[in-house]
Amino acid sequence: MKTLVLKAKAKINLGLDVLAKRPDGYHELRMVMQSIGLHDEICLTVTQEPGIRIRTDAPGLPTDKRNLAYRAAALLMEEFGIGQGLEISLNKKIPMAAGLAGGSADAAAVLKGVSRLFGLNLSMEELQKRGVQLGADIPYCIMMGTALAEGIGEKLTRLPDAPACHVLLAKPPVEVSTGFVYGNLKADRLEKHPDIDGQTAAIRDGDLKKMAALMGNVLETVTIPVHPVIRELKDEMRSLGAVGAMMSGSGPTVFGLFDEEDRAGEAYERMKHSRGDDCEVILTRFEGAE
Repeated sequence: MKTLVLKAKAKINLGLDVLAKRPDGYHELRMVMQSIGLHDEICLTVTQEPGIRIRTDAPGLPTDKRNLAYRAAALLMEEFGIGQGLEISLNKKIPMAAGLAGGSADAAAVLKGVSRLFGLNLSMEELQKRGVQLGADIPYCIMMGTALAEGIGEKLTRLPDAPACHVLLAKPPVEVSTGFVYGNLKADRLEKHPDIDGQTAAIRDGDLKKMAALMGNVLETVTIPVHPVIRELKDEMRSLGAVGAMMSGSGPTVFGLFDEEDRAGEAYERMKHSRGDDCEVILTRFEGAE
């Protein structure tokens, strides 16, 4: 049996701006996206028995067509008339519903894996064209690394690798609906927008502190009033030495950037002690594209 093991890397948004609501109901975005070392492990195995089967260690994760990884496999296998079957084993490490694109990362990895396993030899652009049918974050998760994302997130410009740093994540025990956040965002009434152009310039200059100083996420204007713990986590990370702290995506995960490994490790231990009973606390770092 042919088997392939892949890493599906989480992402954070270093900057997230919403310019307007589009006639189709989506929002026009400008974002700076960054891969991090936190990842799910995906094992794909070709089977002679037709069909797609998912096994996972994550309680509550759907293993049918509601799962993006399942839909990603089905998309390619149906398009190219693949008669063999596929078993997908998901070892989940990325927290679910966290603003870290875990489901999109899994789907992106499966698209790349199916292309390799069955000899489809699809280019990154061809995979992205198919992936956007399933989710706006999937084209970026196929590319990975540091990128400027525009449109609904599918228009991507690769950036130089962001300055190396350590990333502290804290996911509080609250549920955040992406639909609720975007539905309640008043894009035309935002008083402040993050300086995405300034941030991309700081990345090109390799200036971590300026890049961090220019972080901003307009979705916090909706999420923080409903879940003030997000602001508390940001403040706590800054007090522990983070050069910047922000909510990722529509939340609720907060990340802090640290320029020194020792300081990041100490902050991790202190937050595990202060928040570990409630929050998932994870220490990782930036990752480049593969």
